[in-house]
Amino acid sequence: MTELPLTGTKVIDFTGVQAGPACTQMLAWYGADVLKVERVDGGDVTRTQLRDIPDVDALYFTMLNSNKRSLAINTRTPEGLAVMERLIRDADILVENFAPGAMDRMGLSWERIQELNPRLIFGSVKGFNDESSWADLKVYENVAQCAGGAASTTGFWDGPPTISAAALGDSNSGMHLLIGLLTALVDREKTGKGQKVSVSMQDAVLNLCRVKLRDQQRLERVGYLEEYPQYPNGTFTDVVPRGGNAGGGGQPGWVLKCKGWEDDPNAYIYFTIQEQNWARTCEAIGKPEWVADPEYDTARARETHIFDIFAEIEKWLADKTKYEAVDILRTFGVPCAPVLSMKEIAHDADLRKSGTVIEVEQKGRGTYLTVGSPVKFSGFTPEITGAPLLGEHTDEVLASLGYDADAIARLRTENVVA
Repeated sequence: MTELPLTGTKVIDFTGVQAGPACTQMLAWYGADVLKVERVDGGDVTRTQLRDIPDVDALYFTMLNSNKRSLAINTRTPEGLAVMERLIRDADILVENFAPGAMDRMGLSWERIQELNPRLIFGSVKGFNDESSWADLKVYENVAQCAGGAASTTGFWDGPPTISAAALGDSNSGMHLLIGLLTALVDREKTGKGQKVSVSMQDAVLNLCRVKLRDQQRLERVGYLEEYPQYPNGTFTDVVPRGGNAGGGGQPGWVLKCKGWEDDPNAYIYFTIQEQNWARTCEAIGKPEWVADPEYDTARARETHIFDIFAEIEKWLADKTKYEAVDILRTFGVPCAPVLSMKEIAHDADLRKSGTVIEVEQKGRGTYLTVGSPVKFSGFTPEITGAPLLGEHTDEVLASLGYDADAIARLRTENVVA
């Protein structure tokens, strides 16, 4: 078996819920030895949240903590803190996403960590960065989406700001932290020194909303945004509006009904009108006369009629399922895709074949479905294994740190470990 790139890298996963675990899980997939340090009284809160099987670790936990080991320990005790310090002395990376100030109160400030191990890379996820006047706020997914600008620009213009189902605040922040940690590892090869790598959820959301920040500046300069549905017949204020299903990238697009939409809430496709492919698009939908019609033959001319054009395309789609429509349109080079439900995603043969959707064996649960690595490598394929039970590796870890059987038994009796 090919040795994975991060083999030999020791990671202390001092995180919970989603942002931190998503980051450390990917480190584990690529070979790092990730030790999840958890509370003795229940561990990561997601072990019990949204359970589908009583007394079994929830999917929320298993889908974010595969390939890891678990140490259950009370770090608020002197003995527990001593164990943590031993771990830190031998680790390459420590990742935490506690509330602001929690690590300092625990006695594990960045300064203390540097004293214990100058080579250690300390990764931290918080809601807001250190310069923010909101740095002390506790943040969850939807809070981050609102603070990062995503919610204000999502949804329809006649409705309230809308939250995305994609984890822009949590898992996205974890991926940003992953990039930072790997960069710091490369830097350590050059300098021999570790460093603190910080990611705020607000910053990570904003990084994915940069085109909206682009649009804010354009709007302030010219007073309108021609790729939004409000142009040319609607009105603009001084802030970027919600654009519904508009593409936002200069190529008009919309979600359109297909055969069966009356009964199936996902019988739709996303249809993009690509400027350089207008002639073939017209051919595909049976409107060849539009190619030379001055009302339609340029992107500027089509702006006035864009929803009339989409209405005509929907007529063409009326007798076609979303899959049939995409199969036709792809031969004409039309950028499009079916709106896939999570059920369709779960049973998609191509996603199964590529390892993007996989089945994993989990102790106490049996087989469950989860996502595999979204990054594909030519040199190796990560093997995804089950998530650890709470404290499953406690004795093993303590023994590796030099604790004998009697010492481990005493720590267990005193509820320092579980």
